[in-house]
Amino acid sequence: MNRFEILQIVVVILLYINCLMMFTFLKKEAFRSDTRYVLFAQTLFIDSSLILLSDLALTGVYFQLEIHFAICCIFALIMKMFIILTPLTLVAMCLERYVAICMPLRHADISTPRTRTICILLVWIVSAVLPLFMVISSAFVLTPRFLFTYVVCSAEVMFLQSWQSTVQNILLQLYFVTMFGVILFTYIMIMKAAKKASADKKKSTHKGLRTVILHGLQLLLTMVQFICPYYEAAALEVSLVLFVNIRYADFIVFVLAPRCLSPLVYGIRDEKFFTVLRNYALFGLYVSVSRCVGVTKQRSQAKTKPLEM
Repeated sequence: MNRFEILQIVVVILLYINCLMMFTFLKKEAFRSDTRYVLFAQTLFIDSSLILLSDLALTGVYFQLEIHFAICCIFALIMKMFIILTPLTLVAMCLERYVAICMPLRHADISTPRTRTICILLVWIVSAVLPLFMVISSAFVLTPRFLFTYVVCSAEVMFLQSWQSTVQNILLQLYFVTMFGVILFTYIMIMKAAKKASADKKKSTHKGLRTVILHGLQLLLTMVQFICPYYEAAALEVSLVLFVNIRYADFIVFVLAPRCLSPLVYGIRDEKFFTVLRNYALFGLYVSVSRCVGVTKQRSQAKTKPLEM
């Protein structure tokens, strides 16, 4: 079994875990009405879609498969949008934790279905800025003959002029500075709240602080992905084998790794979600065993009571 086949197994396992978590979210009304879980579900959907599209692109590079240019452009636009959607959703999740911890009395008033809908729409609109630029700029650069060519697909296939890459870099830097600034702000405010919190609230406050730190790590890993195409292009000029090896490593480190953190943050660390997830993962066996154990304990206690009297 070569490394490409091993990678496909890892992708399938990760997609299965994400789908199981989305199923868990959809089955419980309590999760569907909670802003943090709604944003988490959006992250799962975006990450799963991006992993699938990126894996298809990597497969095309690995086997040097050429597809129609127009179809590749659609894939490139979706991937660019999803790459930005994930960190923006992480920022929204950090802001939600900031409100929950630093403004607990106002959390219920702020975190409403209307506010949640507006937040999600803003995230998608802001994420669409770069793909929109790609479409408009390509309309001026591309000639009709390009629409009928076949290419090995990548996210940078629509950038034919250097100024397009320059504008993209400026937009990505603005994204990164803004998002990192918001996450740093929420971290500082939650850290201040942790110092002032009473003994019974310190545990939840510190947990929220660790959540923000993990989101910051995710943000750094996902944003580094933005510079990957530039040194990948330099590697392609040196050797095709080197290019494939670097893209393979980038896919693992900057696509798969940060998207493994979302299941860790909310799927395992969150006790309420993990309890329900474990039940569905074991096909209801966990709840059945727990009930049997509970009934056994009640019967044993009932038998011992007369002896104690």
